[in-house]
Amino acid sequence: MSLAEPRTADLAQMPATPPESPLAMPVQDFRTRPELAFPRLRNGWRVWMARLVAFGGTAAIAIIGFQQMLRTFGDSPTPMQWALLVLFVPTFAWVGFSFCNVLAGLFAPRLTTPQGPNDARLAVVMPIYHEDAQKSIGLLTALARELEREGMAHRAEIFVLSDSRDPVIAVNETMVIDAARKMSPLPIWYRRRITNEDRKTGNIGDFIRRWGGRYDQMVVLDADSIMTGATIRELSARMNADPRLALIQTMPILVGGETIFARLTQFAGRVYGPMIARGVSAWSGDTGNFWGHNAIIRLPAFARSCGLPRLPGRPPFGGTILSHDFVEAAALCRAGWKVRLDHDLRGSFEGCPPTLLDMAVRERRWAQGNLQHSRLFGMRGARAVTLAHFTIGILGFLMSPLWLALILVGLVLSATVLLSTPEYFPNAYQLFPDWPVFDSRRMLWLFVVSMALLLLPKLIATFRAWLRPLARNSGGPVRIFASSLFEILLSALIAPVQMLIQTRQIYEILRGRDSGWNAQVRAGSMPDWNVVISRHWGHVLLGIGTLIVLAQFSPAQLIWLSPILAGLILSPVTSRYSASPVFGRWARMRGLLVTPEERDPPAILSDASAVVRSMPRPLKGATDLLRFGGQPDRIDRHIALLPDDPALPEDKRLHRITAGAKITHAGSRTQALDYLTRDETDALVSDPALLRQWSVLPS
Repeated sequence: MSLAEPRTADLAQMPATPPESPLAMPVQDFRTRPELAFPRLRNGWRVWMARLVAFGGTAAIAIIGFQQMLRTFGDSPTPMQWALLVLFVPTFAWVGFSFCNVLAGLFAPRLTTPQGPNDARLAVVMPIYHEDAQKSIGLLTALARELEREGMAHRAEIFVLSDSRDPVIAVNETMVIDAARKMSPLPIWYRRRITNEDRKTGNIGDFIRRWGGRYDQMVVLDADSIMTGATIRELSARMNADPRLALIQTMPILVGGETIFARLTQFAGRVYGPMIARGVSAWSGDTGNFWGHNAIIRLPAFARSCGLPRLPGRPPFGGTILSHDFVEAAALCRAGWKVRLDHDLRGSFEGCPPTLLDMAVRERRWAQGNLQHSRLFGMRGARAVTLAHFTIGILGFLMSPLWLALILVGLVLSATVLLSTPEYFPNAYQLFPDWPVFDSRRMLWLFVVSMALLLLPKLIATFRAWLRPLARNSGGPVRIFASSLFEILLSALIAPVQMLIQTRQIYEILRGRDSGWNAQVRAGSMPDWNVVISRHWGHVLLGIGTLIVLAQFSPAQLIWLSPILAGLILSPVTSRYSASPVFGRWARMRGLLVTPEERDPPAILSDASAVVRSMPRPLKGATDLLRFGGQPDRIDRHIALLPDDPALPEDKRLHRITAGAKITHAGSRTQALDYLTRDETDALVSDPALLRQWSVLPS
């Protein structure tokens, strides 16, 4: 079936949404086994070898670390030494897993795109929530042009799913959609939800239940992410050729970074990311994971298996599942569908957080979502590798408090040795004294091995880049090696600060504090000194206090703890200046942290930038909204993108009634707008009758 019917009319004059084509999406009961869509397949030898290397190698590293640390303490460890041992083993194993994952990538399969006819109907879906509409929809407009060039215009459409609640942003979205429709060769549909139940999962679920039957496949994008038309064509062909394949996740390449922090993250993802993705793809096999965007999904499979329930209890551990993507992948796998990470595709891009503080805000929500997964280990029918994905996600955040506890226990152990007088003859009748046992040489070698396991994946990725065009397109082998060293140095300064931030986040979650739902910061600015000092003063005091104590009682330990202490003491400086676009440009001028996408921007990103420049100026605040109220043609275009007679909940109806009453008694548009609350203003821009009533008032 083709989607060509709407093209009989001018795309710019089409309604906001196509005719509804409902698709059932039942809420799953994870306490019962699902009905299998297909019998489960056995994994091939490559997958088992990759798992043996990744998980077996990690287990071997953990055992060796345990044995060597135990020998460090002798035959009779003290309670504090046992505590250090218990904390050291998982930390050592976690570092070892990164190295073993890289080795597992040697068994990654060679992926190909099948040739042949493909008439699968495709929707490109972008959920947005208080985003920069010009940039997000500019990306989609550029994608529409690429999809047409790839011969997919007859079977692809674009859907913008807004959850925005700010009335000014809502008007701006419709103005941008109206402009984009005039430039797009594909239909761009727009729907703004009346309410925000279940956040992003509810947004996607509403789309599937109302229009899911219209499409066979769905590409999900974030507001700052995009894929090339060629990549989407390849994904669609791969999925169409395998009826068991329900989801293909790509490895997004970070782009657009301007600050040092963003460029640091961008460079690390570009150089190290593909190698890490190969490892994950190898041991995941057909039981892969989902990262929430830049993936293609088989819509009937997703609708049948991924209606997520709300977890019992209150947030942060109950309520809406925040990291829904992991759970949706788990639900597909347990129902017999394939979920795969295709590591070979490079035409997948996304933005990155501009500053350390902005990253901390995102990680707060991710931390809560991953800890929620601890309540899903009892999911009936879950695959073992799915539980491994859950565990890795949880440990990714729990390692910070474990690392902090390891450091503190080590300091307490050292203080105990330095400040206490050992009792050499606890038994009056024993012949030989009990000497305190601590093998410093063995401890030194364990430290060296830990650092090697931590740095080897980065060095291997750097040398691997030398053998590929990646190095040449990033300034040459010398510059990419210098960039790797620069990245390692900056990451070492940032790591202890992130450790303390994540530890505090875990503490807040365990105390029952919910992360809420705030719009993500896509383009930050360098924070003022008062902001960074207020966020990092505790880190500075901890670093200085530890430095003074160690300098007084154990100067030798400063050698090992100096990177951590430097990171803590310098945290306000690092946090502020890593957020500077000026220093970002300085690094780029010297060839540091440069990626191929910077030197030769992908065509879709360049086209999107040109589209954004041709978009109407965004509305900002009440002044622009008042100006909008005096422009009947713009009001007509806005009303054309509003839903027809939506069913309103009681609170929304009340806001509409009170807004109408205030507008009736107002003497001007300005006065009416001053009277209205934010919810009433939202009711105003959502209702054609209220808008026309307000617009005819004197200015």
